[in-house]
Amino acid sequence: PLSAQRTTSPAALPVVLALGADSLVTVAKVDGSWPAVAAPTGVSPALQAALDANSKTTAPVTMDANAGSWTTWIWAMLAALLGGLILNLMPCVFPVLAIKVLGFAKKGGTSSVALRAQGLAYTAGVVLSFLALGGLMLALRAGGEQLGWGFQLQSPAVIATLALLFTLIGLNLAGLLEVGTVLPSRLATLQLSHPLGDAFLTGVLAVAIASPCTAPFMGASLGYAIALPAAQALGIFAALGLGLALPYLLATWVPAVGQWLPKPGAWMDTLRHFMAFPMWATVVWLVWVLGHLSGVDGAASLLALLLMVALVVWTLNLPGRSGRTIAIISIAACALLTGAIGQNVLKLEDAPAVGTPTTPNGVGTWQVWAPGKPEAELVAGRPVFVDFTAAWCITCQYNKKTTLANADVLGDFAAKGVTLLRADWTRRDPAITAALQALGRSGVPVYVLYKPGQPPVVFSEILGTAELRSALGSL
Repeated sequence: PLSAQRTTSPAALPVVLALGADSLVTVAKVDGSWPAVAAPTGVSPALQAALDANSKTTAPVTMDANAGSWTTWIWAMLAALLGGLILNLMPCVFPVLAIKVLGFAKKGGTSSVALRAQGLAYTAGVVLSFLALGGLMLALRAGGEQLGWGFQLQSPAVIATLALLFTLIGLNLAGLLEVGTVLPSRLATLQLSHPLGDAFLTGVLAVAIASPCTAPFMGASLGYAIALPAAQALGIFAALGLGLALPYLLATWVPAVGQWLPKPGAWMDTLRHFMAFPMWATVVWLVWVLGHLSGVDGAASLLALLLMVALVVWTLNLPGRSGRTIAIISIAACALLTGAIGQNVLKLEDAPAVGTPTTPNGVGTWQVWAPGKPEAELVAGRPVFVDFTAAWCITCQYNKKTTLANADVLGDFAAKGVTLLRADWTRRDPAITAALQALGRSGVPVYVLYKPGQPPVVFSEILGTAELRSALGSL
């Protein structure tokens, strides 16, 4: 490409050979001249018309911040409240809620005032955590960072910390880790005598593990919240947290709920031990997510470290002087192993390719999404379907294994010559974040069908086969 600063050809070129007091400058004669500028090649009228049409129809579908009337904002608040309620049914939230249900069942002799206080503490933990996450994301984005909802699970350090925490919770539920074996007796007694702190921290934990699951029910609302003033945006995040905490809050304030639960007894120990397995199932999921960020070595290293932590917990329960000696040795071995392989957990590997096209335009094979690629395919006259996904998004994985793997849907894609692009947001990617924001979304999943010369079609987050095939049939 020729520089816009191009001038006439020079006849001489001054060259500095030395600097300082004895500076030396010589002048070199320039032979010849610049190459002649070729006449610009034009495009055909048909291609120019297609370029003009796509530049209009593929413009960002942004949310109008000025359209955020009080009525719209109130409806967004109600949608957030409903989304939080539905979130209680998601599998990533169930293990944390199970802890609260188990604790609620134990409160047979607890006064109603204490139960209500714990319900308020749990609600405060949930709501304040949602406000903190939303405020942090808004602040970072105001500072120029490209972040979306669920950004904490794009960090290997956060994933490893959550995996360690859920491993320890599982060991505690299984009866292998008691607070008094780790903390001094004074601190253990302090912790056990303040159930409000336990309830508050459980709310914080619920948000840490559950917030990425909100996108299927909150995609449009969260995208709308990002464009609002900070106070209104935080109101939507608070409503989302209130919806998540509302069932447990009602259970602590409505006495009839307590009558539905069986009386305390030996069954509680069995239930407590059983609940360790959902915790460890969550660890399996977190290790799988880490594998997408840090590779097989990172996932294997995290498993090895979690195994050493379990060994340390087991040795802490051994009696006598020999038990203490074994515990010290295991702690030292765990520290050495952490220093040796801990970096494997925190590293980020390059994202693998999604697939290699088997036909010239990639029909029938998922390709890696890149900025400008949908527009290039549209200029060539090919429709495009984009799957914005992430490994830590459970709804994304469900849609991928059901609707997007359906034989009829794949047949429609091939018959209509649709180019399939997959934008993997498992790791932080500012380009994908910007594309989501242009569509009025702040999290995944998002599914978009681009048609040449027409506005893009954004599908619902829980993708249905009939919905998708109907849109493909109109191509």
